[in-house]
Amino acid sequence: MSVLRALLRRVLTYFSHMPLSGMIGAGVLFALSLAPSLIPRNAVVQGILSGLTAAVGFWLGLALTWLWTFLGLAVPTGRARKAIAWAASALALALVAYSLWRGAEWQDSLREFLGLERLESVFTPIVLLVAVPVALLLREIGRVFSWTATAISHQLDRIFPRRVSLLIGIPLAAYLLMNLASGTIGRLTVQSLDAMFLALDQLIVEDLARPAEDLATGSTQSLVSWENLGRQGRHFVSSGPSREAIEDFTGSPAKRPIRIYVGLGAADTPEARASLALEEMKRVGAFDRAVLVIATPTGTGWIDDAAADALEYLHRGDTAIVTQQYSYLTSYVSLFLEPGYSQASARALFTAVYGYWTQLPADARPHLYLHGLSLGSSGSEQSMNLYMVLGDPIHGAVWSGPTFANPNWSMFTQGRNPESPYWLPRYGDGSLVRFTNQKNALDIPGAQWGPVRIVYLQYASDPITFFSSDLFFRKPSWLVGTRGPDVSPDLDWIPIVTGFQVAFDMAGASGLGPGLGHLFAASHYIDAWIAVTEPAGWTAADVARLKAHLNK
Repeated sequence: MSVLRALLRRVLTYFSHMPLSGMIGAGVLFALSLAPSLIPRNAVVQGILSGLTAAVGFWLGLALTWLWTFLGLAVPTGRARKAIAWAASALALALVAYSLWRGAEWQDSLREFLGLERLESVFTPIVLLVAVPVALLLREIGRVFSWTATAISHQLDRIFPRRVSLLIGIPLAAYLLMNLASGTIGRLTVQSLDAMFLALDQLIVEDLARPAEDLATGSTQSLVSWENLGRQGRHFVSSGPSREAIEDFTGSPAKRPIRIYVGLGAADTPEARASLALEEMKRVGAFDRAVLVIATPTGTGWIDDAAADALEYLHRGDTAIVTQQYSYLTSYVSLFLEPGYSQASARALFTAVYGYWTQLPADARPHLYLHGLSLGSSGSEQSMNLYMVLGDPIHGAVWSGPTFANPNWSMFTQGRNPESPYWLPRYGDGSLVRFTNQKNALDIPGAQWGPVRIVYLQYASDPITFFSSDLFFRKPSWLVGTRGPDVSPDLDWIPIVTGFQVAFDMAGASGLGPGLGHLFAASHYIDAWIAVTEPAGWTAADVARLKAHLNK
């Protein structure tokens, strides 16, 4: 009992020495972080988010107090100061209590809005158990920054006046710590994550057998070994509809779809992997098909089954899809840690394939398209030099779940027609690029496609598409005016907090089920591929039947 009493005394002493302004700031941002955003959060994720925002609120409260004093503004004293402190503390505690009471209800209301099941686990106690240690850890990291800034400014006091040395010391300390985080710590983090995902990638799932057909990538005759396909590559070449399955569904003759994949371990450089992919394409007859797609995978190397299956059914297997891996990390991690990898890999593969494709007779080569999901869409977007293909252009692209960092997507979205919403833009006359979501928006009255057709498939609830750094300080355009059909009416923009919320939403964006967030439904891919590739012989009834078949 005495041990518990001593421990409690230490805890109370620790918290009693924390500045009141910091505690109030922590309480306010902690409470606000429990509000709903784009994606529902479980208790653990919410706890980490709330701990982070509480730590930010703590240091923000201290910073505002310091700035007030630094500027020499009047400070209340005596009873007035105590009254203000008590009132602010009471309001912050009331806000925390109210948010904890409503937190689970807010998450459940968002889940119900999106058609998901309600939370079944205990929410509030887990949030607190996770948030408190996270906030305290980040507070201690902040103290290291504060100590560093103070030490630097004390050294500068010999040269500059005190206030000037502080103004120099604080950003200099931030610069040093950011370099440490992005350098040594960042490098170790990337290496650790890379090693972990590499171990997962090298797993050979026992129920996936090496293809027996010689023309299949990964077979004994293939230029790419089964082992070097990687986990995602083995899945890609082993899945998808067979010729018999397509014939059974369509009732007409079909071909066996061609899928070519080169894993990260097959060669040392993107250019070498691209050269290997081209030779494998020649070996299996990819250039003899009607439709050829250069696909850029997600960070883990995954190609969306829904996108590939939809294309192959629509063209009765007369297709070839080629791709190469560039990373093991999930897209939202790769997006921040290694964004250039997807672009370098996609550019190498496009250059190799396009260079060979242009040498073929125009009337005896396949139609050439691009495809990419998530970070793959970013790489695919930037894989081709517009001036290089101007004289002999590709036929189009289907890009799904574009990231907020996609330069072309950003250009089209920012330059949209004023009457169109940010989450579903219309660009120009619709002859080059069109956007769509859960409801097919590709049939624009009076619009005619040009020689190149580009479709972006995106959902308004996708944080990987709609995150931006100015979310921390400015209300986003996708919350102005009419909202997307999958964005909750209860979502309000909160300075600082909403930025952290949407950043955290990225981690769970693929777990909601097809048609929400960052997981795309086959039926929506069907609409996109039809608009871009115009497959022959499909009636509206046939398309509806295919959507039902692939959405099972």
